[in-house]
Amino acid sequence: MNISKSIFLLGLSITLAGCSTSSGGGSIAPLAFSSSGSSTYLKALHGGIVSRVNGVQLDRTDSRLALEAEYRALEAAPGGQAVEWQGGDGVAGKVVAAAPYQVGSQNCRQYTHTLTLGMRSEVARGAACRNGDGTWTPLT
Repeated sequence: MNISKSIFLLGLSITLAGCSTSSGGGSIAPLAFSSSGSSTYLKALHGGIVSRVNGVQLDRTDSRLALEAEYRALEAAPGGQAVEWQGGDGVAGKVVAAAPYQVGSQNCRQYTHTLTLGMRSEVARGAACRNGDGTWTPLT
């Protein structure tokens, strides 16, 4: 493992240790992503399941927030716990991953991403498996 990846994973571990949740199935506190380390993890999601919502085109900032939420839900959220994000102009989302399951030697999770645009909500569903390098690859 290279040094920058080790530092990113250490930072992610420290950040995860400080996560707080609200009672009643609330959302996980946002994680701090380093701009250099997180791009590999987000690129591996290939646009995430949020990109599968028909007729919706997120701007770059909202797309990054959505992908970060998908990664956090897959990587660290307990099954059924929402990871929420808030973008600009009434755009928001909530990602909920189910409990992990094994496919061969990989951990996989089914998950949903509810995208809210003003008064309209759309739900995308999918699954992803975790690779040895810590990235998640969506199943198509």
